[in-house]
Amino acid sequence: MRPGARSAICFHTAMAASAPFPGFQVLLANGYQGANGIERTKTGSLDGVRYVYKQLVPDSQWFRINVLVRQKQVQVRLNDMLVVDYVEPAQPFQAGSDFRCVIGHGTFALRALGSHDTTYFRNIRLRPLPDDIPQLSHEQPEVDDVYREIIRLGAENYPVVDYHVHLKGGLTIEQAVENSRRVGIGYGVAINCGIGLPVHDDATVHDYLESMKGQPCFVAMQGEGREWPTVVSPESVARFDYLFTDAMTFTDDNGKRMRIWIPEEIGVIIDSQAFMEMYVKRIESVMREHIDIYANATYLPDQIAAAYDALWTPERMQRVIDAALKHDVAIEINNRRRIPSPAFIKMAKAAGCKFSFGTNNAEAELGRLEYPIQMVRECGLAWQDIFVPKPEGKKPIQVRT
Repeated sequence: MRPGARSAICFHTAMAASAPFPGFQVLLANGYQGANGIERTKTGSLDGVRYVYKQLVPDSQWFRINVLVRQKQVQVRLNDMLVVDYVEPAQPFQAGSDFRCVIGHGTFALRALGSHDTTYFRNIRLRPLPDDIPQLSHEQPEVDDVYREIIRLGAENYPVVDYHVHLKGGLTIEQAVENSRRVGIGYGVAINCGIGLPVHDDATVHDYLESMKGQPCFVAMQGEGREWPTVVSPESVARFDYLFTDAMTFTDDNGKRMRIWIPEEIGVIIDSQAFMEMYVKRIESVMREHIDIYANATYLPDQIAAAYDALWTPERMQRVIDAALKHDVAIEINNRRRIPSPAFIKMAKAAGCKFSFGTNNAEAELGRLEYPIQMVRECGLAWQDIFVPKPEGKKPIQVRT
């Protein structure tokens, strides 16, 4: 594919005078940007039902794509990397009035989606399979409201990505990417960086990134504590797809270092208003750390969490929002903790902030971004409001002073 090219491999289709064409198309769009902003969907996407959000193959190089259809299951591989594994439900969900993505019968086609770009094909091979060949997976997806919204948002160009996934609670990378393909949500798998943490110098960065090669997911770094910038070089940070942190670890005005999700380290909060003033100052400082995403936004310690709405005053919310805008930091909508509040999100949306979706799982269970999806509709977030990682050369660690 030449730079800017966009095309597709179609199957179960038919000749038609105009769109919409029947059947499926596997998108080919490596570095395609789109006329009205960054195009979210990338090569390997099974248009209409499953989307790939990370560019996995470069332009101007030959690559191999394999599409396998068995009964009601479709798999797509890029250079042998499984990126899509879609099982059609008994009643396929129609994301729009022109829905055409139903497994059935038809012909193959190569389709140009742009009028001034070039895609080359070679070594095209078709292998008919027996009609009675077993399906690879017999697990039928549950078509509920969340399933429908994931497909609908993808079709509307929202990047449906959980950017805050940890390999915790026994969750392996193999299980994570399998679950990502099953539920139709892209993942960003993050490693913790800081003193005494899995990544703590440039050598451990290199080792970790080597271990993640060939995985169909974003690879992220979470900076822990305020010391993380001292243990790794900017060059090592830039090797990750993106970087995020939170303000849940800091040193208070009396020099006490605390992790505010551990009640024993906080102790009794005698003056919650004074704590909030100190906390907001720490958040404003964290926004200057060359990060892409501010995670766990508006989190409060257990001791004062019940007073969330009273303590997060409009003035305090605005200070956090202003800091995010000033430093071009996206604000995470957290699925596990169901924060920030709709009031905060609406205020941040009105100010022009970007948002990311994230779980920050403590166990193997990740959920399906139920809260972020709810906030998209409730707060009127457009696809342009949702974060996508910056390209090489434009990452915060590379451009900010």
